[in-house]
Amino acid sequence: MKHLTVQTHPEGEVLAKEEQLAWNIAAMAAANTAADDDVIEMIGNRFIDNAAVAIAAINRPAVRHARLLALGYPHPANRGSTLLGVGNGRTFHCEWAALANGVAVRELDMHDCYLAADYSHPGDTIPAILAVAQQTGATGRDLALAVLTAYETQISLVTGICLHEHKIDHVAHLAPAIAAGIGTMLQLTVEQIYQAI
Repeated sequence: MKHLTVQTHPEGEVLAKEEQLAWNIAAMAAANTAADDDVIEMIGNRFIDNAAVAIAAINRPAVRHARLLALGYPHPANRGSTLLGVGNGRTFHCEWAALANGVAVRELDMHDCYLAADYSHPGDTIPAILAVAQQTGATGRDLALAVLTAYETQISLVTGICLHEHKIDHVAHLAPAIAAGIGTMLQLTVEQIYQAI
């Protein structure tokens, strides 16, 4: 495991790309090409955990409203992503499925939790990654590696950087974690993942 020292720099200071946190996350994401069997099994458990809490929340108002939004964006070729609570015969644009399914997963606040310098639910990364996987036709292997990357990113950021000290909500760590995971899944280059992060 590579350890980085993260610090702020004065406004206007130009930091070489290769020294930036985003570049190092992107390099890790591009290098994630294999996982041990026990890791794959745990990733499967995370999917079960997410699905269970999402189904438990399926009829709550916020979840219903998010699903109603997504229903307005069916995928024209029916090669998009599925929505929890909607039959599998229809698919929707992945960004809307990610939103609706993400609300369902997050609503009860009862799925996996990681506590460190900040706190987080790394499972919040799964709905967006799964939606992109469905729409792009990614393999199960690539989906699992994407979730692994997202968890590694989310947990590392939460371990090392407390956003609450700066009055920033901890969910801000999700964006780079999701971007890194999708980069792994789509086998993007370090530069592409860096730009996404």
